[in-house]
Amino acid sequence: MPSSSARDVVIDYEDTDYRLETQKFLRELPHFIKEYIIALLPIASWIHRYNLMWLVRDLIAGVTVGIVVVPQSMGYAKIAELPPEYGLYTAFVGLCVYCLFATSKDISIGPTAVMSLLVGQAVTKVTETHPDITAQEVAVAFSLITGSIAMFIGLVKLGILVDFIPGPAIAGFMTGSAITITIGQWPKLFGIKGINTQDSTYLIFGNFFKNLPNTKVDVAFGLVGLFFLYGCRFLCNYYSKKYPKYAMPLFFVSIMRNGVVVIFGTLIAFLINIGKETSPISILKDVPPGFQAMHVPNVSATTIGAIAGSLPSGVIILILEHVAIAKSFGRINDYTINPNQEIIAIGFTNIWASFFGAYPSTGSFSRTAIKARSGVKTPIAGIFSGLVVILALYALTPAFYYIPDAILAAVVIHAVADLVSGPSYVKRLAAVSWWELLVFVVAVVVTFFTTVDYGIYASLGLSIVILLFRIARPRLWALGRVPLAKSSVVVTSKGGEGDEKANVELNDEQRQEFLYVPISHPTLGQLVEKLPRGVLMFRVDESMTYPNSGFVADRIISYCKEHTRRGGKVLSKGERAWNDDANPKIDAARASLPKMHALLLDFSAVNRLDSSGLQAIVDIQNTLNKYAGHHVEFHFINLSNNPSIRRSLIIAGFGTQPRIVGSESDQESSNNHTSHQVSSGPVEVLPIVPNSKDGPHHQREQALQQSYRRQDDLESSYISHSSTKEKNGEFEVDKVEIYLPTDKYPFFHWSADAAVRTAMHTYDLERVDGQHTEDQEEDSSSASSSVNKNDDNQQHH
Repeated sequence: MPSSSARDVVIDYEDTDYRLETQKFLRELPHFIKEYIIALLPIASWIHRYNLMWLVRDLIAGVTVGIVVVPQSMGYAKIAELPPEYGLYTAFVGLCVYCLFATSKDISIGPTAVMSLLVGQAVTKVTETHPDITAQEVAVAFSLITGSIAMFIGLVKLGILVDFIPGPAIAGFMTGSAITITIGQWPKLFGIKGINTQDSTYLIFGNFFKNLPNTKVDVAFGLVGLFFLYGCRFLCNYYSKKYPKYAMPLFFVSIMRNGVVVIFGTLIAFLINIGKETSPISILKDVPPGFQAMHVPNVSATTIGAIAGSLPSGVIILILEHVAIAKSFGRINDYTINPNQEIIAIGFTNIWASFFGAYPSTGSFSRTAIKARSGVKTPIAGIFSGLVVILALYALTPAFYYIPDAILAAVVIHAVADLVSGPSYVKRLAAVSWWELLVFVVAVVVTFFTTVDYGIYASLGLSIVILLFRIARPRLWALGRVPLAKSSVVVTSKGGEGDEKANVELNDEQRQEFLYVPISHPTLGQLVEKLPRGVLMFRVDESMTYPNSGFVADRIISYCKEHTRRGGKVLSKGERAWNDDANPKIDAARASLPKMHALLLDFSAVNRLDSSGLQAIVDIQNTLNKYAGHHVEFHFINLSNNPSIRRSLIIAGFGTQPRIVGSESDQESSNNHTSHQVSSGPVEVLPIVPNSKDGPHHQREQALQQSYRRQDDLESSYISHSSTKEKNGEFEVDKVEIYLPTDKYPFFHWSADAAVRTAMHTYDLERVDGQHTEDQEEDSSSASSSVNKNDDNQQHH
């Protein structure tokens, strides 16, 4: 039992003083600006701790990634409909610049499969409609504009927009893009000419099999290279599990497979081309050394207009792919990234890349995984990867001449295959949410049959529609209660020879507690009993805002009318309002039901209540007041999480009910002052159209001001408690025990049990005063049956 030092606590909240908040913000503004500027270059916060051990690990990881990125970037450039050197330009800038702004040590920036596919589709579309615009101009303009948009989003801290795109949508268009790229590489893998790889995927698929008899000797390079890549990875993983002490050397052997297959493929291609004027296989041919495309970007209005349709999807891929990968590896390696700073980093990287003639780059999943497993310690590893790219650009370009296109196709297929979400992902997603599975499937199917742009737009649009539908149609539960086991308190007294124990039974109000669950609960539904007569309870599982307030109000009103009977004076047909839906047959069928006394609303899941939601609650009470023929109390449970909701309810008058009593003239005409007088609440809390001084709202507005004064006159209660000092080790700790807090306003509660007890207390008071006399006999019989049910449940347990 609570000790004698326990105290009653009455809760109230102070209003926010916005003037003081503004003054505090202005005082701290210089500090905020300083922190904002420093945060733009995170490298300044850790570079002074850089040491030799970090350098060694970064060097190993950087060189490892560099060996992988060189063949991949040339293959991705071909997907983007650009010469292979543009892939190297893109890789170099991304690897070197990112480290200045990075908050992730693992992520590797450079050309990626999905972005290359999008750029390739944009290049094809623009060059067909505008022959005077070159592919290189499209790529540079795309990099500059998408980078500028991304950097703006990061600088103004709009990274929250990324959260509106769900994971299944990202996985969907990445899976669709991986399938598209894989099928698009088949013709190169088999050496088949004359197939437009920028067509829709299903057309490429059909044309590939249609032209399969035209397969060339390239297929030997392609299939053998693909078999080697997968075989090497499988064997290295197998022996790493079998011999764990050799796991790291085997990992580096596995990573070298891309470089090995390119070297041996190039060597064989060189040997078979000795003494021949034309190559029997398709090869890469000339790759200019160095940076041949460096210049200030010349972006014309015509070019911007031509690529405008692809810019939104480009920005989405740029940001989403990067942030998703950075967050994933941050969770794996136990550090936190700053999404806004990452967006700034990727934006600046692409702006700078446009001066090198590069196309858009973002985070690469495969290379990031390699970098993380290589033991990278800081983002500086990207500089060492960039040095490998520089070496390739200036020293190895003559050797690139004989690289077979089939080998590059095998490298690309091997890299993008890991982006496909497999059956296990689909199975888990179906178990979690069928709606999200639909988003995933739509993204994959639309990307397969059209382009990446449409796949992104379709999945994003469907995700937003589902989100809005969930907000506009929240789950709403009518609650019942399950009696919990009655308990006794064991009191132990020490003294003399032994301890004496006594069971102290608590009174009914203290010992009986209830669990409040939906009436249709799948497990506890058979144990749920109804609340006391005239009392109904609801739980709303969403914020009450303008999209859903009308729906919530309609559902609550309909349920209350179905489970209670109409009260007040029976009106004739001539007296009834034109919109009164009273039906004598329905009223007769509900004659045995109790009249509505109180509605309890559990707001534990309601995080926001806007003006439309507040108006909906007012409408519910006004409607139920007229239906019941008297004032229906509204009790609110679990408002402690959000004082702003409590303040809104107080403004509407729900803290001191009845909110507004009608004027004297209304009372004189209302059934000779009968006890079933209907309280006259405000029709609108925040009227959209101002109330007319000559209209019926004017008197109610005056009464509303009186209600506000009544609320202001409600005196605050303050907590006065005594504390006991208890020794805890070497420190003295204040021990304060309190009972369940009560709110300053009697219609706000911290527990559902307290709300039910308060509602029944006012019900009993009204019955003593002469109200609800017709329910008294039914109430006693209902209480008797409820007691019998409780006893049966306890005997059963």
